[in-house]
Amino acid sequence: MDKYRIQLHTIASQCSILEALDRLNALPSGEAMALVVTDPSGLVVGTLTDGDIRRAQLRGLSLSSQVSLAMHTAFSAIPALGDAVDTLRDMRRRGLRLIPVTDPSGALVDLIDTLHTPSRLPLSAILMAGGKGERLRPLTLTTPKPLLPVGSRAIIDHNIDLLRRAGITDISVTVNYLAEQIEAHFQGSEVKTVRELEPLGTIGAAALCDIPPSGASIVMNADLLTSISLEDMYIHHRAHAADITIAAIPYDVSIPYAILSTQGPSVVGLEEKPSYSYYANAGIYIIDNSLLRSLPAAVRTDATDLIESAIRSGLTVTFFPISGTWIDIGSPADYSRACTLTN
Repeated sequence: MDKYRIQLHTIASQCSILEALDRLNALPSGEAMALVVTDPSGLVVGTLTDGDIRRAQLRGLSLSSQVSLAMHTAFSAIPALGDAVDTLRDMRRRGLRLIPVTDPSGALVDLIDTLHTPSRLPLSAILMAGGKGERLRPLTLTTPKPLLPVGSRAIIDHNIDLLRRAGITDISVTVNYLAEQIEAHFQGSEVKTVRELEPLGTIGAAALCDIPPSGASIVMNADLLTSISLEDMYIHHRAHAADITIAAIPYDVSIPYAILSTQGPSVVGLEEKPSYSYYANAGIYIIDNSLLRSLPAAVRTDATDLIESAIRSGLTVTFFPISGTWIDIGSPADYSRACTLTN
């Protein structure tokens, strides 16, 4: 819940239009110039902009009239429970910015500013941040790789922002190497840290997290820099009724030689310097929570182990091609490239 934004943008229906003008005028720069109107019981009954006030004045209302007489009653809202991704996507495309989130009774429980939080995915998230980052030494001798700066922020903070812009607020970070630094970094925030006492592979530490019994979670490496659309990835996952969706990046292999096609000892063809295209695992997954909850506790498990087990069991495993930025910050060259992109 964004308590700050709710406080800024809500006004009681019995307040005067003059008070509403004062409230609109006092909104900080960059905030949506709109108010959400609630009745005495906290139910959302309308929205109000300066345009609504001008139209009310043209109808003869005075500044002392109640807000309820000037508000726009055909407002759009989304429910607090359930999947409202498509609804919010449509609102965003129609240019709506400040969206009330209501409970089944119609009471206001949250406000979404689509400029800052374009989506609201019904997912939890787990960032895997326990690795030693050995290829980046000496930088990682005293600083865990997820806390290395990229631009003005730590690597991991770019990913936290990516998740929050997708409306994901239930975020856990698994830590091991120099764990106390990452724990201190998130102290006082809503991000939860979970310490693995020994390395548990690329996904095994997820078993230590408090995973909801239903739904799905984003699991991703904490040392990536990416502009992936998590909303598009979720819609793809949902459309295919997938148990696991793997974000994938195109990977081209060029061979600088002529390649022989053979049958037994005979050459039946020749291809000069061919190129082959593949999809590579990008280290970002949407995984059904039932699978994450089935991970064995305190057992080293890599993501590939879980994926291969799912395939053998006949579960639906899909891939989602990434368009845009994706850098696995694993080497000095990758780190330098990531820093260049954010400067």
